[in-house]
Amino acid sequence: MFAAERRQLILEMVRANGAVSLRELARVVQTSEVTVRRDVRALEAEGLLDRRHGGAVLPGGFTRESGFPQKSHLATAEKTAIADLAANFVEEGEAIVVGAGTTTQELARRLARVPGLTVVTNSLLVAQALAHANRVEVVMTGGTLRGSNYALVGSGAEQSLQGLRVSRAFLSGSGLTAERGLSTSNMLSASVDRALVQAAAEVVVLADHTKLGTDTMFQTVPTDLITRLVTDEPPAHDDRAATELQALADQGVQIAVAGASGSPGGDTVPARPQQRRDVPLPSPRRGQVPGGTASPLRAATVLGEQPPGTERPRVADMRRR
Repeated sequence: MFAAERRQLILEMVRANGAVSLRELARVVQTSEVTVRRDVRALEAEGLLDRRHGGAVLPGGFTRESGFPQKSHLATAEKTAIADLAANFVEEGEAIVVGAGTTTQELARRLARVPGLTVVTNSLLVAQALAHANRVEVVMTGGTLRGSNYALVGSGAEQSLQGLRVSRAFLSGSGLTAERGLSTSNMLSASVDRALVQAAAEVVVLADHTKLGTDTMFQTVPTDLITRLVTDEPPAHDDRAATELQALADQGVQIAVAGASGSPGGDTVPARPQQRRDVPLPSPRRGQVPGGTASPLRAATVLGEQPPGTERPRVADMRRR
């Protein structure tokens, strides 16, 4: 493929999806990431797209939201690894909320094996993944169906979450920065995600490395409310993603990093040698009792107070039993 043909295809992919990783671009145009990076630089110089951490986005600073068909084919290996690792933070008997997204859908498929679990969600895809799990109870919010991501949004969804209390929320989004936290491109989705956050004692964000440093229109979770980020290992050349991870860690976010190949049970490793393996939370966040525990709680405990005097396990020690 000639350079002009490659660049035209790259441009069409970015326009169709809003944001595409270099890894995915290289796969589609069947060339190396080095060549794709050179093409992206040339297109950026022409003002046709903007470079981001490990990828390319529409010009103008804020990416638009892609539809489910496009999202489902992006960073699939990374999402699988992230879901494998995130599932280690859930144990039987818990009550949790899971937001909409292709990464949270992958997580839900793994949660089907957790007995006694209660999952509250506004995502039809998450509910579908758990529909045949005999030992998992699924609670759907109300609301209006948003077809582009198969999620329930609007005042009905938000009102159904009032008075709810669970141990933790698992959320994804369109972008994540240390400055603004998690964000998304749709106002209705952002509003429901904020309601999900209000229902949880802890917030776990699932975001692959292509979303690090990407800022979108509507903030959903400020950085100081994010308990843990589960992400994948950024490419060796992606120094900006590593810098963003360090900035998040410096603000008290625990970083759990999975390799794209994702071994079962998933290890947590530093994104770079200087990356912290486990960053303790700052003292207590909204909805967290001093001296509380980050280990999963039984469903009977979730809606009440956390047991005092329990020591928080290290992230690196948490494995699927």
